[in-house]
Amino acid sequence: MTAPLSHARRVVLLAYPDCQVLDITGPWQVFASANALAGRPLYELSLVARSPGTLVTNSGLVMMADLDWQGLASLGAPDTLLVAGGSGVFAECRAGHHLDELRGMAPQVRRLGAICTGAFLLARARLLDDHRATTHWRHAEMLAQAHPQVHVEPDALYVNDRDRYTSAGVTAGIDLALSLVEADQGAALAGRVARELVMFLHRPGGQAQFSEALLSQQRTTGPLRELLDQLHADPAADHDLESMAARMSVTPRHLSRLFRRHLDTTPGAYLTRLRLEGARMQLLDTHPGPSLERLAARWRLGHAEQLRRLFHRRYGVSPSVYRQRFGSAITPTEEAPCP
Repeated sequence: MTAPLSHARRVVLLAYPDCQVLDITGPWQVFASANALAGRPLYELSLVARSPGTLVTNSGLVMMADLDWQGLASLGAPDTLLVAGGSGVFAECRAGHHLDELRGMAPQVRRLGAICTGAFLLARARLLDDHRATTHWRHAEMLAQAHPQVHVEPDALYVNDRDRYTSAGVTAGIDLALSLVEADQGAALAGRVARELVMFLHRPGGQAQFSEALLSQQRTTGPLRELLDQLHADPAADHDLESMAARMSVTPRHLSRLFRRHLDTTPGAYLTRLRLEGARMQLLDTHPGPSLERLAARWRLGHAEQLRRLFHRRYGVSPSVYRQRFGSAITPTEEAPCP
């Protein structure tokens, strides 16, 4: 466990017009919750922009920046500087805003990072050259093409490569901030923050679990979309090919063709993926956790050995290793009571 410092670490988030509000408030709340749960100021938070005062985020919510770059420089380099993402980042990149300031401050900052598309601003400043990085799955290919010197990892939730931190879209910025708290203050406090915010200490999986689910909804309409909604709502129910086809008033053969055409998979494989996801969540969400035999029965995934094989094929590790790697770092007795 990392010993906490006796003084507060300064954390600065960079904002601009049309930035994503959650890219600021999500990480901000993680650090603020760490302060509250520790009962002392572990982090001193500031919002920096080109000029102090109000700016409008891409949701229309108005935020107040307390510093500009000159004011930030007068205080000395912060411990951590995170660039928010959002649709406005591309205008900032085209105009060249913040680039000189970021380059000048980067050598003095212990941790320099970006949330979501904020990675484009760091890349434009050449601060991600020869580094691994990620961004929102929708923009990962664009980042890789625009900045080939950056090693883009499109499925990562967040990446730390030699003190350059980047995260995927929106809520992944919360995951990143939580990992920074864990690195600074240890797993026990980070775990309490995670429970306070009702989230995983280490969210399992990558961006594919979100992008694939969203794409499956975007690719379908009408009765097929309604069927998918039913499968997602209760994947452990008795869904066989015949009953699924009957719900859509089509033949099983035609249903299989629809799945192939719209989702590039079979009904059985799609349902198995949903059930594995349910089993994975239950594996992490209960203490001490069910046996594999009970888990397989609960999610209609055959027997324990079959579940083990399916799990390894999907996630690359066995269920036991997965639980050890991604399970909560604190025990139920450490959970803070609800207010």
